[in-house]
Amino acid sequence: MVIKIYGHAVAPAVRLVAEVCKEKEIPYELVPVAVYKGEHKTPAFKQFQPFGQVPYIVNRMTDGFVLYESRAICRYLAKKYEAQGTPNLIPRDPKGEALFEQAVSIEAFNFYPFTSGLAFEKIIKKHQGMKTDENKVTALLDNLNAKLDAYEVILGNQPYLGGEDVTLADLFHLPYGTIAIEELGYNVLENRPHVARWWKAISSRPAWLAVKNGA
Repeated sequence: MVIKIYGHAVAPAVRLVAEVCKEKEIPYELVPVAVYKGEHKTPAFKQFQPFGQVPYIVNRMTDGFVLYESRAICRYLAKKYEAQGTPNLIPRDPKGEALFEQAVSIEAFNFYPFTSGLAFEKIIKKHQGMKTDENKVTALLDNLNAKLDAYEVILGNQPYLGGEDVTLADLFHLPYGTIAIEELGYNVLENRPHVARWWKAISSRPAWLAVKNGA
């Protein structure tokens, strides 16, 4: 295999990296990390990922190049293997790249904080024996709904968040969007037909369906 992904199969960031591998037709091997047993916090793991988070990758074709942080990994894969698989996940022309970076920022600051927050409150806390803060859940949902109103405007003018073609910016929404919309069942698509059309387009991609339930 070209890429080794070290992580837990259902961890959102691990599934994201695996999805991009599928998009770019990059063979990968998942090296399981027992996060619920704290393996990611051991010195052996932190030698390669000093923050003790999953995933990190090793590219066996480039002298064992090690990289962590899922968004950085996805950018690396999209550029390193640009000539294969889904094209233009990072646009090359200055205007297209600028719109891509704008879309990446939209996801990072207007989507991820709220969907990942919901996942923490409703899923992670339960695994840790903590109680969900329902007031926090309400606030997160209110914020997410307000942000998706802006998404509805943007996606009313173009098929994808960065323009005419799918990019990493769209794919970055998949792990936590799936948790919020499908696993937790929050109906944030109602009365937002453009967002619903966009979500259907990205969440039904074969590459995502292949790793949705585990990398």
